Amino acid sequence: MSAIGAGTRRRMLLRSFAVQGSWNYQTLIGTGMAFVLAPALRDVHGADPRALAAATGRHAELFNSHPYLATVAAGVIARLEADGVPPELQTRVKSALRGSLGTMGDRLVWAVWRPACALLGIALVAAGAAWWMGALTFLLAHNALHLWLRAWGLRVGLRDGLMVAKALRESPLQRLGERGADAGAALAGFAAVVLAGGAARGPGELALGAAAVAAGLLLRKHVRTAIAAALLAVTLAGILLARTP
Repeated sequence: MSAIGAGTRRRMLLRSFAVQGSWNYQTLIGTGMAFVLAPALRDVHGADPRALAAATGRHAELFNSHPYLATVAAGVIARLEADGVPPELQTRVKSALRGSLGTMGDRLVWAVWRPACALLGIALVAAGAAWWMGALTFLLAHNALHLWLRAWGLRVGLRDGLMVAKALRESPLQRLGERGADAGAALAGFAAVVLAGGAARGPGELALGAAAVAAGLLLRKHVRTAIAAALLAVTLAGILLARTP
């Protein structure tokens, strides 16, 4: 572990932004993972060129995960290399991480966080903010989690090594996903009502949006999707009819 210094960690983190730069159908992000690991491999095997080449080749093989959480795998593998763990065990660890990191990242980022951030920007614009304010809010909110995931993943992977599964189970990612889904549902209701009502031009429209947010939060676990869609359609139709001269 001592072989992985602070400078090497910073270089690994910066390189992680290019982990998908060499994506291909044969190794997926495998060569990108070797690119991220290169500073750590040089620290560990720099005195033995043959060992360095062998380690680089091993980690350029097939690998895939969510790009924001690839730093977890990079940290774990760098820790195992520094600890002298046999390559066969490293391969098994990478296989175990590949599916779980992909699933966690897809659920949290693509299915929850990014839609919630987009809805936040839409809700701001619908409420009267400038378009660029909505776009800027989306970028800031989305990248706040994005950047934190990369830094957190590398730190946890390097710290816990083979025990990273326990750290992932106890991480706040699942709770964050649940809260993000709640916020997204509330923002969707608010934006739909405000857009259907024209704009938040008075206390009536804002109160209607607030009521939709409250109803969504209270009923989200007790109403089937089809019924919720039908209720939303009826509500929007009623608002549109009420505003038609």
